[in-house]
Amino acid sequence: MSTIIEKLREHLDRAEAEQIKQLDQLVATTGLPVYKDPKTGALIWVDVRELRLRYMLSVNKIAKFIEGLAQEKLYYTECKKCGAKYFPPQVDCPRCKSSEMDWKEVSRDGELVTWTVINVKPSSFSHNKDYVVGIVKMPDGFNITAWVDTDPASLRLGMKMRLVVGRRPGENYVTYWFKPA
Repeated sequence: MSTIIEKLREHLDRAEAEQIKQLDQLVATTGLPVYKDPKTGALIWVDVRELRLRYMLSVNKIAKFIEGLAQEKLYYTECKKCGAKYFPPQVDCPRCKSSEMDWKEVSRDGELVTWTVINVKPSSFSHNKDYVVGIVKMPDGFNITAWVDTDPASLRLGMKMRLVVGRRPGENYVTYWFKPA
């Protein structure tokens, strides 16, 4: 049984092979790597150079955030010196340069500020159907940007949202998103 990462790689390889085939046909026909977007009618330039990027980052300094995710909790940091709050958490305060930070659990309820439907997706999300990303104002004093799991037609400004931390269906890794409260 292949993992989600292997399945994603296979999906991306198939999608990329199809895109390259279409790009070759387009350039052969028109002489330009430009096509008309079927949804908007906009002319889209397709770069003929490939860019694949995989990176690794140390997360030692935000280990509490990672450990919290594993326990289905979400944490932010608050500067002990100036009171600034940060989500995602910061280990050093960009405002006053202090490294004295308190770790606090994020409240679960917030209020929807805005949202958008993502239908032109980055390659790593191309296997997903169109999805909603929203900004939710949290009572802790900051906003969180995350996926919103609901029909976008049901969304309203100021709508109460509930933060969910868990394994996202279909991807099977721990992350966070919002649902209507």
